[in-house]
This record gives sequence, structure tokens and C-alpha cells, in this order.
Amino acid sequence: MGLAYVNIKLLRNFKGKYRDIYFLIGGGLFMENDIVIIGGGPGGYVAAIRAAQLGAKVSVIEEKEMGGTCLNRGCIPTKALYTNAEILNTLKDIDSYGIKVDNYEINVEQVQKRKQDVVDQLVGGIEKLIKANGVNLLRGRGKILDKNTVHVALNDGGEQSITAKNIIIATGSRPSIPNIPGAGLEGVITSDDILNFTEIPKRLAVAGSGVIGIEFAYIFNAMGSEVSVISSTLLKRTDKDIVKRLPGILKKQGIKLYDEVRAKEIIKGENGLVIRASSKKEGKEDIEVQADYLLMASGREPILEDLNLDEMGIKYDVKGIKVNEHYETNIQGIYAIGDVIGGVMLAHVASHEGIHAVEHIMGVTSKVRQEVVPDCIFINPQIAYVGLTEEMAKEKGLDYKVSKFMFGANGKALAMGEPDGFVKVISSGAEDKIIGVHIMGPHASDLIHEGALAIAHDMNAEDIANTIHAHPTLGEAFSEAVSGLRNEAIHMMPAKKI
Repeated sequence: MGLAYVNIKLLRNFKGKYRDIYFLIGGGLFMENDIVIIGGGPGGYVAAIRAAQLGAKVSVIEEKEMGGTCLNRGCIPTKALYTNAEILNTLKDIDSYGIKVDNYEINVEQVQKRKQDVVDQLVGGIEKLIKANGVNLLRGRGKILDKNTVHVALNDGGEQSITAKNIIIATGSRPSIPNIPGAGLEGVITSDDILNFTEIPKRLAVAGSGVIGIEFAYIFNAMGSEVSVISSTLLKRTDKDIVKRLPGILKKQGIKLYDEVRAKEIIKGENGLVIRASSKKEGKEDIEVQADYLLMASGREPILEDLNLDEMGIKYDVKGIKVNEHYETNIQGIYAIGDVIGGVMLAHVASHEGIHAVEHIMGVTSKVRQEVVPDCIFINPQIAYVGLTEEMAKEKGLDYKVSKFMFGANGKALAMGEPDGFVKVISSGAEDKIIGVHIMGPHASDLIHEGALAIAHDMNAEDIANTIHAHPTLGEAFSEAVSGLRNEAIHMMPAKKI
């Protein structure tokens, strides 16, 4: 079939540059891109690279730094600071290793420089990957005009509209501030603010005991701050055996935990901030916590404004944009991934949602089990988990077994001087299919992937027991915990016969 006509329309912006090119071929609009992605965080940039690998022509719109919250204000900078905290905690107990260190001090400027160097290196690496994969990067803010067009307010002051067969929204989230009196006072800060500290707070209060709150409490406690945590529900997605042990560990480290209370008012006192909190238990008195700074770590909210969602008729609520199992919105060809759709707000979740979305667009069947999501908490001892908690197994009415192996019986953990914690494995059915793994202990964030692999591939206790684990390693603790499901663990006391 021949071309009926070709009409090229060039539009000039106020600077006189050619910004928009539309090709009308055979009476239909030729799209510049297969996919346009709004947002260059761990959801957006991963989706872009995967789409390019599949042969798509892709553009990414990002107003700020590539890598989004994760690389710039979340996962990576906090893990750089976590490493500082780990070193400081080792120094506090350095004598037990036969090493003497005197008069060490913290250089905040160098701490910040090292943190930023790590961030800059990774962000620069992503930009190189984007370029190497042939992805077009536009610096600016994107707004959806119709199902095939995105307007970009460029950072240099110009404007541009680009067209695509498909659009993916990956704008992420930001810290949420609860609507309580005094939340706007000086000294009340978010997780974004605290990363740029120029001095170590003498007294730091943390409102919220999820992953963000507990990690920052651990970091600043190690750096010398007097830390108080105001906790409504301690690590609410975590298995009960871990939650039971955590308060004692935090107390031992010097962190004050006010559990099952909720901040209700912040006032300016004579000597800093006063945080008033009410107990969730009837008859319990309110408490007051004094601090120089209050970190609001009560959660995050999706970034939804300026996308033109209402005009487009895209369904959403305060929790995020509504999508189907392929992350497509109610408007065909428009997808949303990552924190902007709510749910579990984790970088690795956003990345795999992005991969699934572009594979669906490109006609590839995704093989990733999206429901198998490992989660990690970087404190000491580390916490990591995947699959069902014991409480979930009970609620589902499953016939399940539980086995725990203590790191105190693991040679590598003892040699490292990190014997605290355990590996807990939950299985179901006659074949002891692995349905949940919960780890509190050294390098839990690395060990959890063996559990994720077992759950994602429907492995059972025999599959793990028949896999040789190297000695001496921390991985042996997982193998022993699994063997304990059948009372076959070698380095665990046998279960008492009833």
C-alpha cells in the first residue's frame, strides 16, 4: 500500500527552536516513540532499559536526578550512612577483637562527602546506561495531554510535546506529614531533610517505627544522638518473633522505644521541641518526649499532581493510581508503576513492575512472580523477610510448620562476633513447601534471597536439604532451619517428644 501523503508540521517555541515534529502518513499519526516514561527512578529507568532491550523506541522524562528517591534520597544514601553506623558500633566493641583504638571522632563533612560520592557514582552510571541503550532523556516535568501525547516543561525554560503509542507514569512518592498541630514547627523534619545533616543532633525523636524510622533511629544512635522512637505499630509487616525481640535489642543499644503510642501534638518548649503522644491502650497516660529535632517517618504519599489525571479520566485515590495486573490504568495504553500506585513502596518492586509493564506492551510474557517480594531493614542485627508471616499462615487456615535456627549456633556468625538472631522458616503441606522465611541476624539482607528463590519456585524442605551449603557460612543457618522442619537439623537440639 502506497503513502497517501506526508505532511510535516514544525512548531516553534518562543526561542524559535523546532520542538515538535508530527508525521501524518497515510492519514494516520506516526508516533515518535513506542513508550514515553514520566519519571526516571528505579521504576522508570529500569522500564526504559528493558523496553530498549526489546527493541522499543523510548523516551524518559525526569525533572530531577536520575535514580529518583531510591538513589538520591532513600535506599543508597541511607545505606552509606548505615555503613558508618556499623563501623562506629564495631569501634565501641573493638577491644573484644584484641584491637585498641583511642580518640576517634566523627567528621560530618567527610561523612556527607562519602555519601554523596556514592550517590553521584551510581547516578552517573545510570545516565550512561540510559545513553548506551539509546533511550532519549528529556530533563523536565511531564504532563499527559492525551493518550498518546505528553507535554514537557523543560528545565531550560523551553517546552516540548512528544508522542508515543504507550505512556508509563513512574513519578514516585514523597514523605507524608501527618496533620497534627505543630507539624510545621522549625525542627520538624522529613527523611529528605535529615539526610543533609550538618551536625549530629544531640536529641532526635522519630515519629514512626516502620523501616524508615527504625533505620534512621539506628544510624543516629550509633553516631551519638539520644534517640527516642514514638511507635504506633512496630514494623507492622514483620513476623511476630522478630517484633518480640526487637524492643530489647533497641533498648540494649540505647534507643528509647515508646511503643503503641501516637504523636498528637508538637509544641515549642524552652529547650527544643516537646512531642505529646497518646497511648493506644485504654487507661494509659499520655507521654511527652523532648528533642532538638523530630523526624516524621510516618510514611510516604504518591506524587499525583500536574499529571492531568482528572482531565484524562485516569482513576486514582489518595493511595495511588489504579491499575490492573499488567499495571495498565483504565485508559488503554497508559500504565503506572512504582510508588505512584501505592501498595508496597520499595525500589525493587517498582523495577519489576516496570519490567512487567514494558514486557506486556511488547508482547512478552513476564515470568516474574510479583507477589514474592523480599523486604530488608538495615539495622543491627539486620532484618529481612519474604513470603507469609506465621500470623498470615494462621489467618489463611493453612496446615503449617515452623522451624527456627539460632545464629548463636552458627560458626561463621560467632567468628564474626554477630551471634544475635535467628532464621525462621515456615512450610506448608505434607511436602513442607516453603511459604515464608524471616531472618534477624548478620547479613540477613543477603541471605533472604535463598528464601525468595525457594518460594518463587515452589521448593520444599527436601530441595533445600539436598543442596550442599558451604562451611563455614551464614547460609548454613538457612539450611539448618529448613532441615529442622523435619527434625533433621544437625546442629539443633532435637525436639522434645511429647
